Amino acid sequence: MRDLAARLRGLPPSLGPVRLIGVDGHAGSGKSTFAERLAAALGGAPVLHLDDLASHEQLFAWTDRLLTQVIEPLARGASARYTPYDWQARAFGAPRPLPPAPVMLIEGVGAGRRALRPHLAELLWMDLPAARSWARGRSRDGESQREFWDGWVEAERAHFTDDPSRPHAGLLVRQTPEGYEVLPGPESAAGPDQITTQSEHSSPMW
Repeated sequence: MRDLAARLRGLPPSLGPVRLIGVDGHAGSGKSTFAERLAAALGGAPVLHLDDLASHEQLFAWTDRLLTQVIEPLARGASARYTPYDWQARAFGAPRPLPPAPVMLIEGVGAGRRALRPHLAELLWMDLPAARSWARGRSRDGESQREFWDGWVEAERAHFTDDPSRPHAGLLVRQTPEGYEVLPGPESAAGPDQITTQSEHSSPMW
């Protein structure tokens, strides 16, 4: 993970003073866990979760909110302030500050959408097929979320049909029993070399 972190730190800023790194993939593919581990390797880099910008009524219609609350302030070198959504209360909460940092991660389904790509220093795609990702997500969330997942799968499928992220990823991330394997993505001009990052344990962690 240190090698990947060093590689990302060496990228030129993409959003004001920030190197904004997108972590995209299907729901259930392990984006949040990977982003948190990468943030730790980056010395505590901020992580913006797109679940905080989406809502029950707008699963994917959060672009304007993201641009206004986060992207535009950071582009000016100012601190962003976004209002996170509470999925239990079904309402947006109090604003949270998000000051600029040398590297910042944005993770969630759609982190590599076309409206956001011009602001990214790099896009990482969690390379787990949709069916396996969704099965993991359903298993994780249990029967009580079955109806939500039924609607989510259709919404996600429609989103990636209209605005696919994987073809634009510079790096692909695959989970292994030893940690993560990072490979050049479709957009990468790198050679065939790969970065293998080791987890703290020998068994997979989702």
